[in-house]
Amino acid sequence: MLKKTVIKYFGNQLKVAEALELTRGSVSQWGDVIPEKQALRIEKLTKGELKYDPALYTKSA
Repeated sequence: MLKKTVIKYFGNQLKVAEALELTRGSVSQWGDVIPEKQALRIEKLTKGELKYDPALYTKSA
């Protein structure tokens, strides 16, 4: 799941942090692809409006 997609959905980094009960600093440290655990939580929180994409988290050989 891409950080920019999540921020667009929630409105800003603070709202993302509040929804996930994280600090805004934690959210700001995410790379372009957010941590897998948080992607799974967001999919659940948004009732599937934002989808977890396992392909983003597989390591290429």
